[in-house]
Amino acid sequence: MPQLNPSPWLMILIFSWMIFLYFIPPKVSAHIFPHEPLPITIENFTTESWNWPWH
Repeated sequence: MPQLNPSPWLMILIFSWMIFLYFIPPKVSAHIFPHEPLPITIENFTTESWNWPWH
């Protein structure tokens, strides 16, 4: 049964994990968002009470 022979599958597993661990994280971490969020100031938030007539 060739499924039990680990020699070709072990190298495929090792090379695929090398790609995942060494090449992909720097590409993902170097991603820059097109619109950086601006810091929100607290002074802009003023709430007003609702004066709705409840029936």
